[in-house]
Amino acid sequence: MKAPARSADRSSDQAPPRRTHSAKQSTRPGEGVGIESTAKALDDLSGNRLLAVLSPDDRELVRPNLAFVPLEVWQILERPGEPISHAYFVESGLVSMIGVNRTNHRIEVGMVGYEGVTGLGVVLGAECSANQALVQSSGAAWRISTPALREIMASSPTFTGTLLRYVHVFMVQANHTAIAAGRGKIHERLARGLLMWHDRVRDDELSVTHDFLALLLGVRRPGVTVALHELEGKGLIRSTRNMVRILDRGGLQRAARGYYGTPEAEYDHSIVGALARPRFHST
Repeated sequence: MKAPARSADRSSDQAPPRRTHSAKQSTRPGEGVGIESTAKALDDLSGNRLLAVLSPDDRELVRPNLAFVPLEVWQILERPGEPISHAYFVESGLVSMIGVNRTNHRIEVGMVGYEGVTGLGVVLGAECSANQALVQSSGAAWRISTPALREIMASSPTFTGTLLRYVHVFMVQANHTAIAAGRGKIHERLARGLLMWHDRVRDDELSVTHDFLALLLGVRRPGVTVALHELEGKGLIRSTRNMVRILDRGGLQRAARGYYGTPEAEYDHSIVGALARPRFHST
């Protein structure tokens, strides 16, 4: 299995690379991913972009602590205010990070796909999660326990540096989610969300309900319906009850009107580009 040529986050109007994972994929609630052999899968960590960019030494530190597990739709990986038991390096599927306040108002604040990892609170030294991590598109991930992750971070500054750069990229994504939520029109924000989903799922057919799109955007369902009809009327998507098909990715980017692209470029700079820049060490 070859690593994708480009990162999951990007600003190109080209379609994302198709998934090449050999495990059976499912997008229906309650269905997981059939994993033929965890031992065999351990031979190749390139399906997750963060694991793929690790140095050989760091990869060998991490490898014995990983377990290849399915991600099922509606599976909750983290809960607000509760200890984070594991981090998940996503290989396929999509995890939504959902902010929840004391009165149970909920809105998506970020997405994690094959470009990233959950459990960022652990990376920053926290015990508990600030958000709910909810699987929205099924797939698979490399799971590592919190104690093991902390031990590796303590022993490898380069591994820690990679994770901290990803935390930075995720913060940029969350910042631009807030900008879009505060300034963007619903159809512009919907275009951005569909592009981000498309980046991570790498399939033109996105299995998603109107109810979840309402959660993603923090609006009522009728507003989602109107926005979908607007994008569909421009020939950018085709929408059914539980599926949105991407027809014109470039047109979607134009419809997003600048709310998509900056976090994607930052990923390329901070994660992918970091490999090409020389590292200087004091002697």
